[in-house]
Order: sequence, then structure tokens, then C-alpha cells
Amino acid sequence: MRTEISTLGEFGLIRRLTESIELKNESSKYGVGDDAAVLSYPENKQVLVTTDLLMEGVHFDLVYVPLKHLGYKSAIVNFSDIYAMNGTPRQITVSLALSKRFSVEDMDEFYAGLRLACEQYNVDIVGGDTTSSLTGMAISITCIGEVEKDNIVYRNGAQETDLICVSGDLGAAYMGLQILEREKAVFKGEKEVQPDFSGKEYLLERQLKPEARADIIKKLTEAGIKPTSMMDISDGLSSEMLHICTQSKVGCRIYEEHIPIDYQTAVAAEEFNMNLTTCALNGGEDYELLFTVPLADHEKISEMEGVKLVGHITKVDMGCALISRDGQEFELKAQGWNPLMDDKK
Repeated sequence: MRTEISTLGEFGLIRRLTESIELKNESSKYGVGDDAAVLSYPENKQVLVTTDLLMEGVHFDLVYVPLKHLGYKSAIVNFSDIYAMNGTPRQITVSLALSKRFSVEDMDEFYAGLRLACEQYNVDIVGGDTTSSLTGMAISITCIGEVEKDNIVYRNGAQETDLICVSGDLGAAYMGLQILEREKAVFKGEKEVQPDFSGKEYLLERQLKPEARADIIKKLTEAGIKPTSMMDISDGLSSEMLHICTQSKVGCRIYEEHIPIDYQTAVAAEEFNMNLTTCALNGGEDYELLFTVPLADHEKISEMEGVKLVGHITKVDMGCALISRDGQEFELKAQGWNPLMDDKK
């Protein structure tokens, strides 16, 4: 069954998608239903705000991205930015531009994923907008979060001798994208043929249904560790590390042998004849956390599950370098995705 969005109209669609939303956070005073949401934060908290704009054909391809997964991922990428400031996401607003090819049922699917992410991470949907589009789908999400004033972490606090850490593993989301793009090309126009993704489930999950690392923030807090700088890895480890070094006015050394890579990622890179380290450094969309901690926290970090030490901060005049497995030094370059230059991610 297909219901045209025009039969409901803008306000009818918003009502359908949001009518059963219950607010969970104390800071959410009033949500969808008026000209603006009402939020209230205590004085000892700083309010964090981040926005992401996702465009069909640039950031996602609906040939292989289910709308429910897209809704989930759209929320997660915003939550991740709040965690990267050592904060907690609390509310989101969701704005959509839709062409006529989308039905009410399509939006039900998208919102099912969005709401699932919000339930998992205890975030309230408090507003948004819908409008028509002539060129497919566009998604704009704003996420509001909170952090205690003394606990906020910026990109500019890395100090010489700090340790460089990453959560999880890198390159898997990028390899998942390569697999999906390959299968799209191979099976173009053949609707009856089903691609075989066996053995590649982890890579596809990392691309289609990433998670934000709330668990790592919790572990750091419990261990009494406040990172000196932090970012989430959306454009690749190289690119994010250079952002931290530029803003902190420091250099760095990243060691190739310590970069965490999953076995499936390594197998896929070999299959595609790609350099594994390049994929891990520049792939992007991992939404892992990259952070620096004082040398004094070495023991605590070494024992922390899900966190890997990959290098250290140096003086600015030493530059930013990757140390290869055989001890050679290469300049670290940002080869990650640039949305203003590339045609397609």
C-alpha cells in the first residue's frame, strides 16, 4: 500500500510521525506541537549544539540503504558529535525535504529507525520541519546535548607527550561502502538477483547501522580520565588527527602497527586490492572516538577494553607523521572524504 504525502499535507505528516512521542529527559519541557520546543538546562551545565545535513546522492544512496537504517544512522552521526565533546545528547530536531517519489509509508520507515536510535540513546525528538524537494531527499538534524562546565573537551587541548587513543576499529565502514557499491554495479537492473553478503555482515553493519560510543565516554568517566582533546572519526583518522594537531598547535606520531583493524576489513581490502592502512587512515564514517590523554593515564588507558593506544603528541615543529611497520616515517595527509570536492561518498 502506498499513501501519497500530499493526502496528509505537511502538518498531517508531522502529526502522524510524532504523535506518540513521549519526552524522557528532564531538560525537555515541551516538544513537538507549537512554534518552538522548550528546553531547560541547569546552571552547572553547558549546552552543546551540532547540526548535520545529509543529501541523497551525496551522503547516501537509497539503492542499497534501507530507509529505517538511514533514519537510525542520521540520528547516530549527530549523537556522536555530542559524545566527542564529552557530553550527553538529550534532544534532536528533524527536518526533511522530500520529492514526490516518497510515500507516507516510506517516512514511517525512516522515523522507525530514527526513533529506535533515540530510544537506545535516551534522546527526545522535540521538533523539526518538512518541505517538498525536486531532487530527492535531504535530511537536516540538529542535536542538543549537555556537559558539566568543567568536563567539556575541545579539539585544542592536546599537549606534548600526550597519548593518542582510538576506540573500536577503523576502516570497516569504508569497506562496507565498497562492497555495497560493487554489488550495486554488478546487479544493476536485475531485481530478482540477491547479492551474497555472507562473511561481510560486520562491514555492512558498520556502514549501514553505526553506533555512537557512549560506552567509551562512560568508561573514561568511571576511570577518572578527562581527555585533553577529542573528536569523532567521521572523515578518517588522518583528517581528524590533523584537525587536533592544527587546533592544539602540536605534532604527532601515529604507529601503523597499532592502528586497530578488524579481520573482515583486512580480508575485504585484499579482495579489493586496496592498501589496508590507507583504508583505516582515510576511510571515514567509523564514528569511533579519537582522543588524547596525559601520559600519567597510560596504565588506566592500557587496561581499558575497546580502546587502543596508537601514538603520541610531539612538538609542533616535528610535524605529523605515520611510522610504518618497518620504521619509516611518512607525512600524515588528510585524504579523507571532502564533501565540497568529491561527487560521491
